[in-house]
Amino acid sequence: MDTEEMHRRTVEWWKVCVDGVDDEQWGEPTPCADWDVRELVNHVTGEDLWTVPLLEGSTIEDVGDRFDGDVLGDAPVAAARSAADAAVTAVGGLLPQCDTVHLSYGDERADEYVWQLAADHLIHGWDLAVAIGADARIDPELVAALAEWFASREEMYRGAGVVGDQVALNGDDQHDLLARFGRDEGWTPSGS
Repeated sequence: MDTEEMHRRTVEWWKVCVDGVDDEQWGEPTPCADWDVRELVNHVTGEDLWTVPLLEGSTIEDVGDRFDGDVLGDAPVAAARSAADAAVTAVGGLLPQCDTVHLSYGDERADEYVWQLAADHLIHGWDLAVAIGADARIDPELVAALAEWFASREEMYRGAGVVGDQVALNGDDQHDLLARFGRDEGWTPSGS
């Protein structure tokens, strides 16, 4: 699967999950222990907002603190959807001519950055789905594509503290992908 298609499809999954959040669920816990539902959606929305300027060639310093804090405002679903749509448009229009983006850890290949974004949408989409009690089954094509990309990066991500400790694998593709990202597929909001 090419980079642009992977990004678009993972963002579509993410938007379905965001659309499922009820007004009373924004404060609910998520598998990301430090984030409730609103903080999780705010994180991914912030990533989407960064996508446009970074693919346009801006640096972290150029953007500054523009996307710090709460980027969801009073209409969190609309804000998340708008940022996601803008990110998909940017990837579709800018990725073909963009070789490098300037990230907090240094310069990165633009296609690698977009795969990182796809991973964020897919894994955090699952986090959101289970947090709100929605269908958390991920498209097997997306699971396979992300697993293939992540295989050579897992230890680097873990060493950098970007993902948690690997959970036991069981041979199910989705379970094993989530486990490699430090997720327990049996997680529930109540902890049971």
